[in-house]
Amino acid sequence: MMITLQDLSLFLQDLLSPEQFADYCPNGIQVEGKKHIKHLCFAVSASLAVINEAVKKGADVLITHHGIFWNKDSYAITGVKRDKIELLLKHGISLLSYHLPLDAHSRLGNNWKAAMDLGFSDLQPFQTIGVKGICESMSIDAFRKKLETYYGRTAHVALGGKKEVTSAALISGGAHRNIVQAADVGVDCYITGSFDEPVWDIAHERKINFFALGHYSTEKVGILALMEEIQKQFGIPCEFVDLFNPF
Repeated sequence: MMITLQDLSLFLQDLLSPEQFADYCPNGIQVEGKKHIKHLCFAVSASLAVINEAVKKGADVLITHHGIFWNKDSYAITGVKRDKIELLLKHGISLLSYHLPLDAHSRLGNNWKAAMDLGFSDLQPFQTIGVKGICESMSIDAFRKKLETYYGRTAHVALGGKKEVTSAALISGGAHRNIVQAADVGVDCYITGSFDEPVWDIAHERKINFFALGHYSTEKVGILALMEEIQKQFGIPCEFVDLFNPF
């Protein structure tokens, strides 16, 4: 089975609508490789280790959530950035990356997909790319166990809220600061990937339960869902590159 890079790019453009987002990076093709595609790899981030794995697996395309170009980076192609681009071009591997569009998608995104998988109902947008909803009433310990089982990671927690919970807001990745907005909308729990020192006091002062399941773990959700969608659409071999990352 074979498709073209143009076919893939147009499909993802239509599916994820990146033009709707004012993002911190270019979404879509970041490095152009071969015209024809027989094998795709997927990963959370376009690290040098991930690109090397994609080379070993014989990928024609690597699709990631975090690419290699960011607005505040230097324009100079030096150091590790040079090594990544050189490796991709040498092996004809295209790099496509989708950041906020993959966070926000209402079916495949890191936030909405997780909320649906976790059984939340009455889903509504939260802080543009996130989601909030109602969950089955359960103890905070049972809720924590459910999250840890889903994400496969021990949570960092600040349990400043109710002992019996019925609602939550979720923004994947590095969004611990949005605990304030979660408290403002009155949910019992806030779920994200990252954490920092002020969160402990905010959770107790604002009486909200906080869970951090890791930037990496909370952002595997969307890229895995996207891989399944592409396999379904094109029937082309796809592999997920899952390298250890505890953060």
